[in-house]
Amino acid sequence: MDFNLQLFADDSAVINKTTSEATGNNLSAENKTFYDKQLIRLAGSKLVFSKFGQKRDIPQNGGKTIEFRQFSPLPKAMTPLTEGVTPDGQALNVTSKTATVRQYGGYVTVTDMLDLTAIDKVVLETVEIVGSQAGKTLDSVVRNVLMAGTNVQYGDGTVSARNALVGGATEGNNYLTVDALEKAVTTLKKQNAEPMDDGYYVAIVHPSVAYDLMRDPKWAEYNKYTPGNAEKLLKGEIGCIAGCRIIETTEAKIWKGTADGGKDGRAVYATLVLGKNAYGVTELTGGGLRTIIKQLGSAGTGDPLDQRSTVGWKAIQTAEILVDQYMVRVETCSSYNDDAN
Repeated sequence: MDFNLQLFADDSAVINKTTSEATGNNLSAENKTFYDKQLIRLAGSKLVFSKFGQKRDIPQNGGKTIEFRQFSPLPKAMTPLTEGVTPDGQALNVTSKTATVRQYGGYVTVTDMLDLTAIDKVVLETVEIVGSQAGKTLDSVVRNVLMAGTNVQYGDGTVSARNALVGGATEGNNYLTVDALEKAVTTLKKQNAEPMDDGYYVAIVHPSVAYDLMRDPKWAEYNKYTPGNAEKLLKGEIGCIAGCRIIETTEAKIWKGTADGGKDGRAVYATLVLGKNAYGVTELTGGGLRTIIKQLGSAGTGDPLDQRSTVGWKAIQTAEILVDQYMVRVETCSSYNDDAN
């Protein structure tokens, strides 16, 4: 079965580098490559939700739809073999899922003199700023897609809806607990979700939720004896429960107020527990993210005194849920009450 992995059919300008001969846009190839690598490195450090999906590169000149592949597991082969007889084989069942990519970007204006014949400190500092913006933006794009998953657990599972979650310091506070995470991981196992390549599932939590989780009496025992502590920690990893690495990020989804389910204006936090191949995402290094630097003099009459330069980024991003059963969204309250994001 053939697949078309496509993107950007009429958007060749997106791929063009800022090494063109146009006035004010003549960065050397060496500097352009350096700034692109810096941007990808800085943006990549902000990616959490994007990190654990099935990756697809972005080819040039192929349309605006990207295709992900979902392979169904084979059934058990319970029929005994007959000596000397070749049995019938099984065919792979491959389902394609497509997503339309969208473009995102931002820039800042730099009024200082930029000397782009060498690596300039102002440019590097500005690339760091826009790289952080790019990473947070693109990761939130993926996060928002994943929040549409239908495999949801409210609190420890004794609450049946988001608007039934309550906050409090004693009984029924519905904070994230070790028991709640164990139940979510068990759900993934029962649905035959494979762990990631390192042998662990992943849970993405907000710091406010992590604060409550780490005060569960069971937390200390898990993270004292868990073999995962001897493994190389992932960026943002704070511990491991039931074979599930706990990754902390401020970009974890928060809903707020009665309209979105938080009772009496309390915040409701989403913790996403993931198995392998639950979703697909575009790969930044495959043509999805680039730096755009406009030098002094590039604006023509729009900048008659050559006072402004700009440093920006532009990226293509999308994500798609591939197997809903391979992820569980655990919604809880917290002893904190943060704003929606």
